[in-house]
Amino acid sequence: MTVYESDLPGVGKKHEIELDDGSRLVVVTHNTGKREVFRREDPDADSEKLFELPDSMARQVGTILEGAYFQPVRTDLMETVLEGDTVLEWVGIDDDDPIAGKTLAESGVRQRTGATVIAIQRSGEAITNPGADTRVEPGDTLIVIGSREQCQDFESEVSGD
Repeated sequence: MTVYESDLPGVGKKHEIELDDGSRLVVVTHNTGKREVFRREDPDADSEKLFELPDSMARQVGTILEGAYFQPVRTDLMETVLEGDTVLEWVGIDDDDPIAGKTLAESGVRQRTGATVIAIQRSGEAITNPGADTRVEPGDTLIVIGSREQCQDFESEVSGD
């Protein structure tokens, strides 16, 4: 995916995103915060306006698109970048992972990596702020916070890599 950025003097910024079918999604961000979204069939075609959003709604829609409210696809690595180098990462636990069946304290993974488990998704429910005595079960998804490096170390530790 290629993204082109250009200044629009007196207006704001324009971002053009190449889509898989050769068309482009064009997002104009006005200095006022308003966003206009257009679609172009090809780089030489005229743009067709799809919709317009005020700043607050554009930010909320962006958060939804980013996946902060719902992660629809389980992959080996899902993360949300916070300020600086801090990330939230979703780590799935399999039957054969070394952490499966152990409590968070028994695993010692926080002490070795510096990453912290802030929640566990289990069978359609969430265990928020799990204690050291919380047992990790196969099928759990751990939500971990730390630096990118700490979260990568955590992923390697719990998967036995």
